[in-house]
Parts: sequence; structure tokens; C-alpha cells
Amino acid sequence: MKKLAVSVEINRPIDQVWNTFNNPEDITQWNVAHESWECPSAKNDVSVGGKLEARMQSKDGSFGFDFIGIYDEVRDRDLLRYHLEDGRNVEVIFEKLAETKTRVTENFDPEDQNPLEMQQQGWQAILDNFRNYCEGV
Repeated sequence: MKKLAVSVEINRPIDQVWNTFNNPEDITQWNVAHESWECPSAKNDVSVGGKLEARMQSKDGSFGFDFIGIYDEVRDRDLLRYHLEDGRNVEVIFEKLAETKTRVTENFDPEDQNPLEMQQQGWQAILDNFRNYCEGV
């Protein structure tokens, strides 16, 4: 199946973008696709074989899940590759466009439960939240 892709440009230096993307305290602030959701906890061991763990749930507690990825490749301030527990792969590319501008692109394998457009919109919404949070700190 074809990979999906989402991308944002962030008006911040690549060091700040990388750190904000990977710091668990920051992840809990931006890792939601909709305002009715929250990310109450996150852990992130950014090393090959390390785990990204984020709890994602509706604010009313009616639904939630643990998003868990295991890192396959880590290149500081450049690339993260990880696989999810169901075998899908995710690639996150960090590109320095200027001293204070960075592009983040995520390429990911879609799951087979929801329409592709819905998945792309959800991942894009999370990345948009990341940009807004990153530019605000």
C-alpha cells in the first residue's frame, strides 16, 4: 500500500524543532488531532531500539489508545524512522530551510481501519498542532 505524507514549515531553528518534537513534556502539549482529545503522558527514548510511547485519548475518557513506535534509525536533527506495533512504518524528516525555518515531513504507512483521507487529515492536524505549539514556545 502507498505511503501517506504530511508536512509543515515551522518558523523556528532546526535544533528547537528537533528538541520540541522529541521532548516528552512537549509531546503531551501538541500530540492531538482535535481539541476534544488529549495526550496525558508520553515517553521517548530517541535511540535505535528505543521506544516512543504516547497515550492519546478523548478528554471525556470514552476512547483512547497507546501510540507506540520502536526506533529503527535515528539521525540527530535529520531523520527518525520507527515502526509501530502493528508493523506499519513511519519516517520523520527534518530539513533546515534557513536559520529560523525548518520543514518537518512525515511519511507513514496507512492502517486499514479508516479512510486514507481521514488518516492523512488526522496526521496533518497533529503536525499543524506541533507547528503552532513550537512557534509559540
